[in-house]
Amino acid sequence: MNRRYSREVAMKLLFQMGINKEEVDTTVNEYLNLNVKESKGLDIDYVNRVLEGVEKNKEEIDSSIQEKLVKWKLDRISKVDLAILRECVYEILFEDDIPTKVSVNEAIELSKKYSVESSTKFINGVLGNFF
Repeated sequence: MNRRYSREVAMKLLFQMGINKEEVDTTVNEYLNLNVKESKGLDIDYVNRVLEGVEKNKEEIDSSIQEKLVKWKLDRISKVDLAILRECVYEILFEDDIPTKVSVNEAIELSKKYSVESSTKFINGVLGNFF
């Protein structure tokens, strides 16, 4: 199973849930039905754990992010960047088997792929405050 690919899918689904206000089960089932080929190698347990974990702990995760922001409010962060931050902070706070540095590095790579250069620097700065 490819963890990097699974992280990417989880981030996309977190973004989708943030936009469409869908439940975890609905979002995951829809993704699996529409992406049968692409789902091979997907760690679905990880994806479900992240989506459910972020939903269950959203207040704590968002509060942790807000504490690390300098002169920013959570509602100013783009939906893509917020999905990346939430996934990473979830891993930092709740996934004991994933080293923090790995979570941060993967978040930076996601931001390089899905966001703008200034957002990559912003995300790196916010996550750097967790150390």
